[in-house]
Amino acid sequence: MIDIVTETPRTRTLVLDVPNWPGHRAGQHVDVRLTAEDGYQAERSYSIASPPEDTRISLTVEELSDGEVSPYLAEVLHVGDTLELRGPIGGYFVWDTPAGGPLLLVGGGSGIVPLMAMLRHRSAALGTTTARHGLPARLLYSSRRWDEVIYRDELARLAEADPSLEVVHTLTREQPEGWTGFKRRIDRAMLEEIAWPPSEQPRVFVCGPTPLVETVSATLVDLGHQPALVKTERFGPTGGAV
Repeated sequence: MIDIVTETPRTRTLVLDVPNWPGHRAGQHVDVRLTAEDGYQAERSYSIASPPEDTRISLTVEELSDGEVSPYLAEVLHVGDTLELRGPIGGYFVWDTPAGGPLLLVGGGSGIVPLMAMLRHRSAALGTTTARHGLPARLLYSSRRWDEVIYRDELARLAEADPSLEVVHTLTREQPEGWTGFKRRIDRAMLEEIAWPPSEQPRVFVCGPTPLVETVSATLVDLGHQPALVKTERFGPTGGAV
């Protein structure tokens, strides 16, 4: 590992230099395996945060209080340590610029990670403002509190520099003074306001805790979006509700 970036009080990004890395697609993940001195092994999957254009691999890890792997990755691991990885894995929840858009991303909590890889890929691959304008993107991101918004500053910079990218936050539990954005979990009315109409055939990617993913995907289909264009990835109850 060559660098550690603190994202939030409970989340940090591990930057890895992986020898003979075969390359990956935005949205894929890796399996991380830890082996204790007594031989006990624990393995968890983590989405790749870095775009395919980056020669280094970034994994953003949120520490879970009841987790076996995340506390070690988030608190114990240091620059210079090594990890055992398997991947890249996954071919369903992936997006490349030739797939087109518009691109609608909906995330909750650490479900932002593969969606961020897509936004980074879009920015790196398309380059010019004119090219990005031809493939607009919107991100609807649900977090509990403002200080728990992963990649908060980078998202703001990307949106400020790119008028064809819209980033919308909703804070479900606590909002800073003067907050004028959404203050609830993602619901039908919010999706109707943020999403493109089904006639635009947006490519939709939804990632986060299972209840959020099920609610959002079912609502979008009910609103008329093609099920084949709504792709989902979820994590279990330990991810918490957002």
